[in-house]
Amino acid sequence: MDDFQLLVDLHRPAERQGPGGEAETIRAIELAGLHNSRPLKIADIGCGTGASTIVLAKTLDAYITAVDFLPEFLDEIQSRANDHGVADRVITLNCSMDALPFAEEEFDVIWSEGTVYNMGFEAGVSAWYRFLKPGGKLVVSEITWLSATRPPELLSCWETEYPEINAASAKIKILERQGYRFYSRTPYWLSSMSLY
Repeated sequence: MDDFQLLVDLHRPAERQGPGGEAETIRAIELAGLHNSRPLKIADIGCGTGASTIVLAKTLDAYITAVDFLPEFLDEIQSRANDHGVADRVITLNCSMDALPFAEEEFDVIWSEGTVYNMGFEAGVSAWYRFLKPGGKLVVSEITWLSATRPPELLSCWETEYPEINAASAKIKILERQGYRFYSRTPYWLSSMSLY
């Protein structure tokens, strides 16, 4: 059995493949200033089995392209979208997040909960910028240090596993360098980035 099959077997029956839940996704929608004043076109990149995709479709007037490289996860999204009555607003795309076939300025929102690290934060936000319409929003979650002091064992582990881990201020600098501007309804802990 290969590693990808193990990943599928472990995560397919789970509602979510990472931390958080429906309440956190709804809160992120609110903090990003997303609402139903007009239809939105959203790409949910690294969607897994679709927990965020379904919440976005149920909460917003939106058409969502759910992207994942595992077709089994996308099959699960289709089933869940049918169960929740939003299948007409969710399409799936089987591809890697670093080889997206989207047109420039195609989306109002790029959404990625807990998955940009697979590509690397800077590489992801840089590559995805061109897919956002002017005024579009990037909503990502990223593992971030919350203090300047860390246990050496923890620091050593993360520097080996994900060298891009850093403080929020460093991540914001990366986003600004890539052309995003900071937009938040709350200080620091949860935010979205918008294009000028």
